[in-house]
Amino acid sequence: MATIYMRQGTPADIPAIMGIIDDARAFLHAQGINQWQGTYPDQPAVEADLAKGTNRLLIVDGQVAGNASLLEGPDPFYGKIDGPGWVGAAPYMMIHRFAVSAKIRGQHLSKLFMSNLITEAYKRGFYDLRIDTHAQNKIMQHVILGNGFEYRGIVYLDEPVPERNAYQLLLK
Repeated sequence: MATIYMRQGTPADIPAIMGIIDDARAFLHAQGINQWQGTYPDQPAVEADLAKGTNRLLIVDGQVAGNASLLEGPDPFYGKIDGPGWVGAAPYMMIHRFAVSAKIRGQHLSKLFMSNLITEAYKRGFYDLRIDTHAQNKIMQHVILGNGFEYRGIVYLDEPVPERNAYQLLLK
């Protein structure tokens, strides 16, 4: 049985994190999804997450197998939302730059990783979580919806294809 847990990333993890992001970028490209097809997320974004202490890693048998950022809101890109809209105005956390290694794809560990991120947010006193993804990224939508998030509308990022489906999970 595999040993699986989540921990905060360190600068020594940058090569593994960038490898996971490159895996995700190639996987999205192969599906014809125009998400992460430019330079973002790049190493400076990863370094910023590490410096702020917001990076989280999924570790499987001692190897970095997943990457995400767990950030406190507000997010400037979440201020305008088309659709049903956000529920409530409580302080919230966001999950960004979520990706898993091609080595574990298909093992359903994304759901476990997401659950760990939700648990950490809850332990830190945040009961409102938000996340977004590309409308064509059905696999990520499956992970998001499978962890109890609900679709809340469209937000607009500062990217070539700015529209993203936005989701919210209210705990308690």
